[in-house]
Amino acid sequence: GVGAARAGNLTFMVGGAEQEFDAAKELLTCMGSNVIYCGEVGTGQAAKICNNMLLAISMIGTAEAMNLGIR
Repeated sequence: GVGAARAGNLTFMVGGAEQEFDAAKELLTCMGSNVIYCGEVGTGQAAKICNNMLLAISMIGTAEAMNLGIR
């Protein structure tokens, strides 16, 4: 989110050739505190999608629990 970006605490999940990751890691470390190599091209994006899906499931469960509690 915006707060993490301002604080330099972003997490980057990166896919691609490992030597290219190594070249970009120093730059990414300036913007985020966690830089994770995930493997081949596309694996970083897949990891991000999985992370977003898990967050969405958690938020849906929280909203449903609040709705039930209010009723």
